[in-house]
Amino acid sequence: MNPRLWRLALVWVLAWLFGPAAWAQADCAARITQMQAARAPGDGAQRPTEDWTNVTLPDRWTDARWPGYSGSVWYRIDWQRDCPAGAGELALALDSINMAGELWVGDALLWRDRHLAEPLSRSWNVPRLWLLPDALLRPGANTLWVRVVGVAAQSPGLGALRLGAPQVLQVAHEARWWRQRTLFTLNLTLSVALGVLFFFIWLLRRKQRAFGWYALMTLCWVLFIANVLVTETWPFPDTLTAARANASMMVLYVACFGVFIWRFGEQHWRALERSLWALVALLVAALWATPAAALPGMTLLALLASAVVFLGACMQFIAHALRTRQTDHLMLAACLAVYVVVAVHDVLVVLHLLPDQPAWTPFSSVVTMVAMSAVLGWRIAQNTRRIERFNDELQGGIAEARAELGGTLAREHALALDNTRLQERLRLAHDLHDGLGGSLVRAIALVEQADAQLPKGQTLSILKLLRDDLRQVIDSGSSAGASVPATPRQWLAPLRHRFTQLFDELDLDADWQCPSTWRSTPDALQCLTLTRVLEEALVNVLKHSRARHVRVTLAQPQDADVLLLRVEDDGVGFDVPAVLSAGLSVGMRSMQARLLRAGGWLAIDSRPGCTLLTAQLTPQATPPGARPG
Repeated sequence: MNPRLWRLALVWVLAWLFGPAAWAQADCAARITQMQAARAPGDGAQRPTEDWTNVTLPDRWTDARWPGYSGSVWYRIDWQRDCPAGAGELALALDSINMAGELWVGDALLWRDRHLAEPLSRSWNVPRLWLLPDALLRPGANTLWVRVVGVAAQSPGLGALRLGAPQVLQVAHEARWWRQRTLFTLNLTLSVALGVLFFFIWLLRRKQRAFGWYALMTLCWVLFIANVLVTETWPFPDTLTAARANASMMVLYVACFGVFIWRFGEQHWRALERSLWALVALLVAALWATPAAALPGMTLLALLASAVVFLGACMQFIAHALRTRQTDHLMLAACLAVYVVVAVHDVLVVLHLLPDQPAWTPFSSVVTMVAMSAVLGWRIAQNTRRIERFNDELQGGIAEARAELGGTLAREHALALDNTRLQERLRLAHDLHDGLGGSLVRAIALVEQADAQLPKGQTLSILKLLRDDLRQVIDSGSSAGASVPATPRQWLAPLRHRFTQLFDELDLDADWQCPSTWRSTPDALQCLTLTRVLEEALVNVLKHSRARHVRVTLAQPQDADVLLLRVEDDGVGFDVPAVLSAGLSVGMRSMQARLLRAGGWLAIDSRPGCTLLTAQLTPQATPPGARPG
């Protein structure tokens, strides 16, 4: 173990177990004969010459002697050095000076605070130890002069004073230093560390509001407890302003503490919380508005009100924890039970109902704060374990969903394949109907119209034409990559050649009209679509119309970027709605399907003596995913 820790432990034991006996030994070295106090005249620098009053230390002059007095008071301590020869050096120990002061040995200045005027230095919780130089001491009677500068609202006065052997007083001094300084420094350091830690936890996860309130509560506690350690009033201009700020921090600490334990217990008391903050605002405003003379009473009132709120919040949460039976609630309730005992004891000490008793808060606050932090840490660990379990469950659910999705995708893929096969069969049926079917109709018409048996060469030509149409059907699946004819006339020429001979033999007058160039070039799919639509339209003219004249027009209007294909005949006509509703025309359905796939539309207007078929396409506007054919 660190030697410093061993030494502190030894000092503590000696101070508590053997302190009284050691102080009795100090009386052998120096004996105090008289202690007196008197108010200083003027600015307080001069020692008074009259109105000395006997006192005992520790002394607070506002208790009964000079209530409401702020300024300088001189203390005179007469003592007798009647030690045996060779007794050794003497030391002087002083527990505290409230607020600032100076110490004289006879007419020699031994020590002085930095500021003896506002803003006063703060020596009220600083134990001091001096080795008295032999050159300043006389055999027999000696006098110590202590000037104390204090403010009436802060219980000014002088703490206990002891003279004796340096070794003995050093042990007691280190024990007091531990109680009055080191313990509070440890408390402050631990509070800052825990407050920063839980502040960042809240900052990263705002839903954990209990951690945010804990960090705010810790900040108020740090600002409140720092009053014990600071030796100057900075950043405040004077002692009373620092006192008002410190009392305000106490009130805010209690309010934040109450909200913290309510949030920790997942309790929301909206009306109660509004009332609490209203009380806090009232107390803080009163602390800052109260005149200096009435500040001690107002501070005591704020302390008692804060104690009532503190104890009420603790008792309510303990009852809540007993109802919920949650582990973290019960752990915090155990900490609060210790807080309740300590708070009651320290309030009684402040009210002087337990005289000569040290406050327990400096000793208990470190332990209870660590315990409360352990509770918060346990909650974090529980939340982490809950998250890990959730992640495990989530991973299992994801695996199951992935497996189910895989099966669904496999089924959808199989359905897509079946649908593709069906679409390919339907496309092939349309191609056979529109292409090879049309060629067969033309061949049949030639045979029927022939006056005699067809020559061998002509029959062979018809068969070759059917063979070429069959090849075109087979190769149509790759026509999307085929080249687009350079001009509309090159596109129309093969169809015109096929049907012109047949139209001549059937004495059917045909008129072919198309522009010389493309204004907007269609793609291969659109070219094939127009080819199939025109083939089907002309075949229908041959099969059903009994027309004597047919006009084929391909146009690209100037006012619209479209391709218009019109096929008009003077045949008998038909009832278009009836045919479509009855589903009798495979060719019409095929034309409509092809045009829809290519991003176009089909319109048919028919009456006796005139049938007009109109197909429209927008060049290079084929819907994504469309296939030729």
